Amino acid sequence: MIIPLSKDFYQTSALELAKKLLGCQLIKESSEGVTSGIIVETEAYMGPIDRAAHSYNNRRTKRTEIMFHEAGHIYTYVMHTHCLVNIVCSEVDKPEAVLIRAVEPAHGIELMKKRRNQTSLTNLTNGPGKLTKALGISMEDYGHVCWLPPLSIAEGSKPTNIAIGPRIGIDNSGEAKDYPWRFWIEDNPYVSRKNKRAKS
Repeated sequence: MIIPLSKDFYQTSALELAKKLLGCQLIKESSEGVTSGIIVETEAYMGPIDRAAHSYNNRRTKRTEIMFHEAGHIYTYVMHTHCLVNIVCSEVDKPEAVLIRAVEPAHGIELMKKRRNQTSLTNLTNGPGKLTKALGISMEDYGHVCWLPPLSIAEGSKPTNIAIGPRIGIDNSGEAKDYPWRFWIEDNPYVSRKNKRAKS
């Protein structure tokens, strides 16, 4: 039996949670069946101090409201017609979150292929919009918590090597576009992009 991680797991900064989530299982239950994947790539968004974050400068809107709530809530939003899934963390009224960028398919793979009309396994969930469509994650998941169905996160295995680099797709965010706040499991074939690495 898979047991979801407790709410205490999420009560840390986005930078820490982004690393802790690697290797964990992302599970979605629906009327069509259960699908899951191992989280292999994440991005940290550090809230008020982060020009790339939706909650930069404590921007509080209908969309970002859930980011000001208790850690472990789910923040979904739509970008370019794709739903993206984030995990709220840190403290109440300190709106930080982690974007889940890619997962390695684990359970319900045939259902995932059907949803994406995709036969290539490595291309099935190697991007934030791809994984939500494959797993059936939608705006209906906004505001739920990660320790209860239908969308939950369970313990997995700790990766041995974690790579670090700048985040992707945030070129209009000033100096924040260069922050090394993207994390991924080294050499995992399901990572969305492998060649953007922080300079040493």
